[in-house]
Amino acid sequence: MDTLGVVECKSIASGVAVADAMMKIADVELVRAGTICSGRYMIYVSGTRAAVDASVNEAGESGRALKGAFVISGVSDQVLSALRKESPVNPADALAVIECRCVSAGINAADVAVKRSDAILARLVTGQGINGKSYFVLSGDVASVREAVEAAEVALGTELIEAVVIPRPDASVVNSLVKGVR
Repeated sequence: MDTLGVVECKSIASGVAVADAMMKIADVELVRAGTICSGRYMIYVSGTRAAVDASVNEAGESGRALKGAFVISGVSDQVLSALRKESPVNPADALAVIECRCVSAGINAADVAVKRSDAILARLVTGQGINGKSYFVLSGDVASVREAVEAAEVALGTELIEAVVIPRPDASVVNSLVKGVR
């Protein structure tokens, strides 16, 4: 399961129908699916490149209104874990928060960041409750986190809103970032 497919539907009802069709056409895992701001529906699938391509192509051919779709081959296991909300974090380490203008750019930048550094992807938030934007949280030693941020900034280009590195963050801040406070 080294490939990630992401489909963004313009409506919730269409999104559910598209997700069902994607699952039936190919042997993929439904990593996550659900609503995001502005009444859209996000679908994340993983599997082999061929299976994910077939699944995402099915979404495109469904006749449903899509906002966008893309595939990342060789995706980091950390990205898949973050989408499943299974990511670890060590509160004694440095943290980085990278905020992006859109979901797809955030997923790609998170993948690039963890592949080009020893940082750990602690959280990946994709669109829900933040007006369709995304952000991700990285953890690790200060040098690794800074290296990851630099890679993410390059990958994001104009899609970057802001990136910060916080050495030795307070435990309550770590908890709020990783588990969320609402």
